[in-house]
Amino acid sequence: MDFLPTLWFIIIAFFWTGYLFLEGFDLGVGMLMRGFARNNTDRRVLLNTVGPVWDGNEVWLITAGAATFAAFPHWYASLFAGLYLPLVLVLLALIFRAVAIEYRGKHDSARWRSTWDWAIALGSFVAAFGVGAMLALTTTGLPLDANGDRVGGPFAWFNGYAVLGGLAVVLFCLVHAAAFLVLKTDGDIRARARRLLLRWLPVALLPMALWAMLVVLAGGKPITWVTLTVAAFGAAAAWLLARRERDGLSFAGLGIFLVAGTTTIFTAVFPNVLPSSLDPAFSLTVENASSSDYTLGVMSVIGAFGIPAVLVYQGYTYWVFRKRVSAESIPAAHAVVPQ
Repeated sequence: MDFLPTLWFIIIAFFWTGYLFLEGFDLGVGMLMRGFARNNTDRRVLLNTVGPVWDGNEVWLITAGAATFAAFPHWYASLFAGLYLPLVLVLLALIFRAVAIEYRGKHDSARWRSTWDWAIALGSFVAAFGVGAMLALTTTGLPLDANGDRVGGPFAWFNGYAVLGGLAVVLFCLVHAAAFLVLKTDGDIRARARRLLLRWLPVALLPMALWAMLVVLAGGKPITWVTLTVAAFGAAAAWLLARRERDGLSFAGLGIFLVAGTTTIFTAVFPNVLPSSLDPAFSLTVENASSSDYTLGVMSVIGAFGIPAVLVYQGYTYWVFRKRVSAESIPAAHAVVPQ
């Protein structure tokens, strides 16, 4: 097995894990804008918890896609062509969500705010479900022929694995957001977020656990049972620590669950990058889908500087905006008259 293609498979898996961890809680916060938030002040508190970081979190999605395009062009071509419809829906959902976050406070009207609140909630849901469906199909297979082309109509991708992956990411985002709000808010919202976390965490993590177990049973390796056990330990620790109000450690427990879970899934499918559900011989692997060693070598040099820089910068951003947000820190809504 060539070193550079394997290295970039690991890096892309890292990018997707980072995206699910960071974007996960702000997609969850977006979904909680309706239902969990009771009034405009609650919704403004929720938006202020992710306001400084949500757009930076989306960079991980762009980076994962760009790295796939450069390192594994055949994987990128088959994946994006085979999942063209859900990817367009995800893109539109992210656009509407971003516009809604920026436009929500531009006019002092209950109807105006309600419209954009629904756009944030629905956009977050569609984006989370679509990303989950895409990742599930990436690890369980698409109907690909010998040329790497999808066989079937525009909905050939829609199956039980897509639904399972979509639900897994949606539910994970919701409990991840609850754990994040416990860390980032104070007062009534924090208390309700903790109740939400304790009530739903054991159930919400089951679809992702089932997804990982199915992939392991289909073609896992001995090490994947170890990482699957670590993921279960992280989930149990997150719930127990949340009961003891060890909020930071509980959030870290969810992180352990996610990292161990995605490690399990990507390790189980390796060396495949996109399995074919028609014939295993048609599957794309790290060897037959990768770019040349020269391209991967140049990317490795750039990544050696770029990836640590991004991690340091984002870590600094979270440190700067680490303070809690509460209803008392939200000023009253008012109209701004241009001068």
